[in-house]
Amino acid sequence: MGSYNVAVVGVGAVGEEMLKVIEERHFPAGKVRVLARTPRTITVNNKQYEVEATTPESFEGVDIALFAGTEGEKGAAVRFADEAISRGAVVIDNGADFRMRADVPLVVPEVNAAAMDDHNGLIANPNCSTAQLVIALKPLHDAARVKRVIISTYQAVSGAGSAAVTELADQNKEIAAGNAAQNKIFPLQIAYNVIPQIGGFDSEGYTSEEMKLVHETRKILGDQEILVTPVVAARVPVNTGHSEAIYVELDRPVSVDEALALWNDFPGVAVWNDSENPKRAYPTPLEAAGSDTTYIGRVRKDLSNPNALVFWIVSDNLRKGAATNAVQIAEALVSRNLLRKK
Repeated sequence: MGSYNVAVVGVGAVGEEMLKVIEERHFPAGKVRVLARTPRTITVNNKQYEVEATTPESFEGVDIALFAGTEGEKGAAVRFADEAISRGAVVIDNGADFRMRADVPLVVPEVNAAAMDDHNGLIANPNCSTAQLVIALKPLHDAARVKRVIISTYQAVSGAGSAAVTELADQNKEIAAGNAAQNKIFPLQIAYNVIPQIGGFDSEGYTSEEMKLVHETRKILGDQEILVTPVVAARVPVNTGHSEAIYVELDRPVSVDEALALWNDFPGVAVWNDSENPKRAYPTPLEAAGSDTTYIGRVRKDLSNPNALVFWIVSDNLRKGAATNAVQIAEALVSRNLLRKK
């Protein structure tokens, strides 16, 4: 495969996870350059990295630039993606800034790797909750076409960055000590609570996080006719692992057994649906944390629609929802010979 020079831009929760995944998956990185706003030394998995300040010149000689954008904020890719591309790199951006641009592929490799074949130097990583959703929908869509999706998400605090994880831990300590919890990252106390808002509200009352599920799902599956209703995207007091409750209507009846068989044959999916085995009856964020797998359970036929299924999915939002998916895109660029000529 040769070796490829990689830049990781951003060293928060997602950036550090990217460094871990590059090592774990043995990506053929000749040199890994770590960039951020300010220089410093960090340690990830007992390995030290010298973080350099990001400048346009930082991307000289870089083949692949992984931008660890934070959801809901303007990421570094807005400022530096063009600089990296002009120097011959392919940019893989985890932020939300470019996902819906018509000329930017939005990719989950198991689902739509071919979408990157005509890239112009920039590929977008989807929202973490979308990534696991389309993994679950793709085999159903191929077998019986998805007509409608109704979804509620229960999202871990790490989706808002490392400062949000710290805020949850601090609030737990404050409450245990009998003090009032202080909140800066979230609009309300997150400890011992559920907040039914992620992102700002639009004129219809939906949040930006909810609307990402609508637009990104259609783009990745390549079907603008899929009806998507995001009931709520809620923040829950869990460190890692997004959970989703899903109703999906298909254009023909699909039995539970057929659905389970489709998922069992699909890469990156594990089915936990054994009601007689308490340890495999359904997945929770604790089991998903640290894994690159999307777990599916509580699979049922809908009681009112013979063409519909109801199920529950869980995935690690920092890994498959962000870092691992980005590295898998890099792997697909290599295997599909899609890196840019110097």
